[in-house]
Amino acid sequence: MNDITMKLNADKLIMMALQEDITSEDVSTNAVMPEKKMGTVDLICKQDGIIAGLDVYARVFTLLDPETEVIMKSKDGDFVKKGQLLAVVNGDIRVLLSGERVALNYLQRMSGIATYTNEVAKLLEGSKTTLLDTRKTTPNCRIFEKYAVRVGGGCNHRYNLSDGVLLKDNHIGAAGSITNAVKMAKEYAPFVRKIEIEVETIEQVKEAVEAGADIIMLDNMTTEQMQEAIAWIDHRAETECSGNVTKENIARLTALGVDYISSGALTHSSPIMDISMKNLHAI
Repeated sequence: MNDITMKLNADKLIMMALQEDITSEDVSTNAVMPEKKMGTVDLICKQDGIIAGLDVYARVFTLLDPETEVIMKSKDGDFVKKGQLLAVVNGDIRVLLSGERVALNYLQRMSGIATYTNEVAKLLEGSKTTLLDTRKTTPNCRIFEKYAVRVGGGCNHRYNLSDGVLLKDNHIGAAGSITNAVKMAKEYAPFVRKIEIEVETIEQVKEAVEAGADIIMLDNMTTEQMQEAIAWIDHRAETECSGNVTKENIARLTALGVDYISSGALTHSSPIMDISMKNLHAI
């Protein structure tokens, strides 16, 4: 995550997380460390996986004190092993203690997403299908979680509601029909945005093709229904399948030949990676 992205988008969110954790003072730290003293602490990986979020981890400490020094021993996207030293942090011991939990929360969460995404992406190797995430992200953490998906080898679907047109069942209900929903979307956003529409039946697939949708999302269909739908679409639109896709069940989709598979599990169900800060001492 580059410095511009961090300053424009991430810094305020990191500060909100710090303010949530320190409303007035860090009572525990102030009790044992009443004055500034320089120290150092190691960042240690406690399980194998893909690391993601090291810049965010470091930013927590430098926002608390710009003089904090973070010496990286690894980089985002690296496969790391249990016991590996990932970074060394030098600075005011009060900063190291007060920022520890927020910094680890980001790093553990982002690394868990990257690791799980990488496991799922490997199951699609050799196919033409692209793995996508969704908007099923933790509120105020989307920038971090979608970045972690990319680090893990997945791709981002639209970032937010302003980023693209995706007409789901309730949009169709509001418009009255698939045909009308696509027509209205094309009139409202005719040039720079593709129109994607979510369908659940073969009849809806046929209507979406006739309406001129650019991407057709096959949602919660059986394998047989998806095979029939893909044959009917016959490259007249790009295809995406979705609906409770996980590492355990994605195998049934890999042979379908769809352009995209989207999985909310990448961000809402990936376990965290176990990472800790150890060996803190004064220098």
